[in-house]
Amino acid sequence: MRRAATGIAGLVAVAAAVVALEAHQPAAPGASPAQHVVLVTVDGARWQDIFGGIDLDILKATSGETPVEQTDTYKRFWAPTPAERRAKVMPFLWNRLVAQQGFIAGNRTIGSRMQVANTLKFSYPGYSELLTGAPHDDVITSNDNTRYPFLTVLEWLRADLQLPREGIAAFGSWETFNYIAEREEGAITINAGYEDFDHPDPEMKTLSALQHLTPNGFHGARHDVYTFRFGLAHLQTARPRVLYLAFDETDDWAHLKRYDLVLDTLHRTDRQLEQLWTWLQSDPEYRGTTTLILTVDHGRGRTPADWTDHGAKVDGAEETWLGCFGPAVTARGESRDATVLEQRQVAGTIAALLGRNFQSAVPGAAAPIAACTGAR
Repeated sequence: MRRAATGIAGLVAVAAAVVALEAHQPAAPGASPAQHVVLVTVDGARWQDIFGGIDLDILKATSGETPVEQTDTYKRFWAPTPAERRAKVMPFLWNRLVAQQGFIAGNRTIGSRMQVANTLKFSYPGYSELLTGAPHDDVITSNDNTRYPFLTVLEWLRADLQLPREGIAAFGSWETFNYIAEREEGAITINAGYEDFDHPDPEMKTLSALQHLTPNGFHGARHDVYTFRFGLAHLQTARPRVLYLAFDETDDWAHLKRYDLVLDTLHRTDRQLEQLWTWLQSDPEYRGTTTLILTVDHGRGRTPADWTDHGAKVDGAEETWLGCFGPAVTARGESRDATVLEQRQVAGTIAALLGRNFQSAVPGAAAPIAACTGAR
């Protein structure tokens, strides 16, 4: 299944036919085109692996009796310098997005820091902080499938922009996104976990059935390839203003101490980012109007002894990272700004990129990240 995210040509052809048949209202003369945001999260992906590539100490600790230099992972991803190693793991991120389209923050080796504001340092609190603009440590204390009374930026934008339900969409590998992404059930389009995907494309119907036949052993979480393909199909046909893709496998493989599969997943995610960005730049509605935000819900431990873990007692699990890419983004390359960014700023950033102020609805929400929105 880790090779299943291919064959996108058919999807593009279907989308092109749909677009040709749809009657979109043209923008008024002189009016600015509508802006769009695509948010992608990579659950529990460590900043050390994003910025430094393969961690040789962790690979040695997880490769068993096989000499590390003889492992397929070493042969695929090892290089002499951190810059070379990270580009082997995620070549599109580093050679195209960071180099040409925006910036990435969170490399603590050069003084750039991003972190969660919540003290619990695991998934639900992290995602809630990201989408509501504030931590809720006194209420959200587990990863249970529970709906909380905190307004998310996704459902607020749908109402504020007067969009149809399909206009704000979240596709998550983990079933709990049915609760995380909205406080009122049905406020936005959500497809998460092993949920069937209702779409006219025969390929999507096949994938929707296939997800049930390819369980990955992780409770309530499907393979990321289904999340990606379903989300991309929705993007191409429903044409939302905001699309959220929440991937999960990086966290799952880390908990199982499969560092090799964590790196494989990051590499596969990079290919999916390339497919996504290529389509966005090929479409007249999204080209030049779309900002891509790439980030994470929490960090992990820093050493071979604790890299698999996160939570309140794990040093380093508060350390996160973020990339912003697109025409609104003023910064370029790797950030060396010493200003500490926080996870709770993402909600306000999404709203600001669409010309809206989330703090008007949630006064306690954090301010946007200026470098993502073009502000100084």
